[in-house]
Amino acid sequence: MLVILLAMCSSVLAAPPALADTPHGNFALHLDGRYDFHTWIWVLASCDGDCVFVQAIPQPVARAFPYAGDAWLADGRYTLAVDVPDGLRCGNVYYGTTIPTHDVYTWDATTRVGVLTSSFDAGCDGKPGTLTYPFSLSLM
Repeated sequence: MLVILLAMCSSVLAAPPALADTPHGNFALHLDGRYDFHTWIWVLASCDGDCVFVQAIPQPVARAFPYAGDAWLADGRYTLAVDVPDGLRCGNVYYGTTIPTHDVYTWDATTRVGVLTSSFDAGCDGKPGTLTYPFSLSLM
C-alpha cells in the first residue's frame, strides 16, 4: 500500500504543469524574424464558445495599429485571423512604407507555440506573397 501511495505521489509531483491551464491573461508575443521594431502584448480574455478574445497592443504604440479578434480552438490549436494595415514594412523600419496584410496566427493550446502566416496583395517589390514566422506566447 505504501509503495502504491509513493508511486502515485511521485507521478503527480513529476508531472509538468500544462501551459493551457492559464488560457487568459497578459502574454508577451515572441515573433521571430518579422521586420518590425515593435514588441507586442496579447491580452487574452474569454469569449462565447471554444475561443479566446485576443487584443494585441504594440509596444511602443508609435506607427503601429492594434488589432483584435476571436481565436477559435479546434483540434488543440487556436486560430486567429486579422487584417493588419501595417503588417509589412518596407525600407526604413521606422519611416518606410507599410503594406496591409492578412495575418493568420495558429498555435498549440498547450505549448503556446505556433506560426504566423502573413499574406499581402502587393509586397515591397510590388508582387503578392506570403511570409511565415514562428512565434510563442509567454505569460507575463
